[in-house]
Amino acid sequence: MIKSFLEQIGETLSQNDMPEYAFISQPNHPLPNVDSIKELMNLTKSIIFPGFFGNIGNSNATVDNLQCVYSLLNEQIYKSLCFSSNYDCPHKSADEFTLLFIKKLPEIKRLLATDVKAVHDCDPAAKSYSEVIFCYPAVQAMLHYRVAHELLLMQIPLLPRIITEMAHFATGIDIHPCAQIGEYFSIDHGTGVVIGETCIIGNNVRLYQGVTLGAKSFAFDTNGLPINLPRHPVIEDNVIIYSNSTVLGRITIGHDSIIGGNVWQVNNVPPYSRIVQKKASAIFTDGLGI
Repeated sequence: MIKSFLEQIGETLSQNDMPEYAFISQPNHPLPNVDSIKELMNLTKSIIFPGFFGNIGNSNATVDNLQCVYSLLNEQIYKSLCFSSNYDCPHKSADEFTLLFIKKLPEIKRLLATDVKAVHDCDPAAKSYSEVIFCYPAVQAMLHYRVAHELLLMQIPLLPRIITEMAHFATGIDIHPCAQIGEYFSIDHGTGVVIGETCIIGNNVRLYQGVTLGAKSFAFDTNGLPINLPRHPVIEDNVIIYSNSTVLGRITIGHDSIIGGNVWQVNNVPPYSRIVQKKASAIFTDGLGI
């Protein structure tokens, strides 16, 4: 009785031509493995920050970890290329892309070092650089972003987004891998920060929790689907955006500006500006604020 019931439900669930969900095609190729990608990112973290996360910091340990990274990344890139179906020889392309990425690791490490310094130097509560590396969610989010961004620049499909969404899930910081972020970038606290796909962020920029760098509106094609055009803000060098502020659309926040907390900004801001929320006025009736 139970088996017959389960077989009936199983047959229904295995049908992919139902009009309600026929648009979701069933993959007929290998897909990236989330557990392997987690292992890949843990190894990459131990290489970028030797001595902190299991790597004792000598060259032999680094080489061993690099070999593991090569093996894991090669497989996941291959599966991502199969997902795309735009490559005649995904195995050969995966080998080339994996080596190219590993060649980028020293530059990724340099950029992350600037991020660690920026987070530490902007937060009086940070007692040491080591504490920042161990404890601060911004470092994990930026590690995932900077790895994913390099993979995206190679036009690897799917994998970059998986990597940044892992950090999003763990930290509450949502950074699209396509966003362009300069050096010495810091996020204080971090929860609820959103950085959209076409954002361009300069050097020495600081964001606080709850900041959204988002799109104000979308252009649509003839089928009613949104067109992927530049639609997120450009944040120039030396800008601070305080907590829970929302900056929308393809606008520019000029260099050396400060956006105060709880601001809704949809217009360009010239350099050296100070934008703050207007003070609310209270109306009192019979001693009660309305």
